[in-house]
Amino acid sequence: MDRFAFAGRTCVITGAASGIGAALTLDLAKRRAVLVLIDRDAEGLARVAELAREIGAKEVSTHVVDLSDGGDRLDLAAEVAARHGGADLLVNNAGVALSGTFEQVSLKDFDWLLEVNLHAVIRMTKAFLPQLLSRPGAHVVNISSLFGLIAPPTQVAYVTSKYGVRGFSEALRHELAGKVGVTVVHPGGIRTNIATSARLTGADEDGTQAAQAAEFTRKALTMPPEEAARQIIAAVQSRKPRLVITRAAKLADVLVRVAPARYWNVIQRQLAKRNM
Repeated sequence: MDRFAFAGRTCVITGAASGIGAALTLDLAKRRAVLVLIDRDAEGLARVAELAREIGAKEVSTHVVDLSDGGDRLDLAAEVAARHGGADLLVNNAGVALSGTFEQVSLKDFDWLLEVNLHAVIRMTKAFLPQLLSRPGAHVVNISSLFGLIAPPTQVAYVTSKYGVRGFSEALRHELAGKVGVTVVHPGGIRTNIATSARLTGADEDGTQAAQAAEFTRKALTMPPEEAARQIIAAVQSRKPRLVITRAAKLADVLVRVAPARYWNVIQRQLAKRNM
């Protein structure tokens, strides 16, 4: 497929009010794209949309949607088609986190996370696929995670969702080859608020879980979202099927291939050495 050109193309972005979604929005605005911004945070969405207009977006529409509600998004797709003529790029970026082990996490919370991180990706893609197929050179970006490559303990729900996004994206790419491009993205430590906004498994009366999330964000989530957005946009332009972001994520990706049954033992030993 030819390189993707953004000017005048309609780009649909979920989770656009903050983090990677907001950074993608502002980068695409500079490229004169038509932006369809989706998030449950109405105030944050409005702020990002205003910045996008100031920067130079050709057109911006905002849609306050809670992707955890199980909707099929056909009404949203119809609204985008009526207003903008259809989608050329769909970025399934929205995501949530959940603290706790599998034993601790309730099925209700597990299902909530799957609805946002996996089912919403599937529902959005299904709803917009007819438009994408009708637009020459269309593309889909699905944001997985480093935890779609490795599976650490205490992250069973998140890992399940992100491995699902990875498999969905790869199979979809094979089905749509030559018609619609598909890129799956595995970010490592990107500086977003996903850890600090994670849903807690129980009461945090002494603030321990919140403090741990803040410390994790400070130490592990270091790459600016603007740099992640830059790499994602470059991957779309070149129709790259798979993008792994950050050095740590790339090393983990190699380690999994070399030692698929033992990689976590290796990682644990390295973490223990650092903490000595």
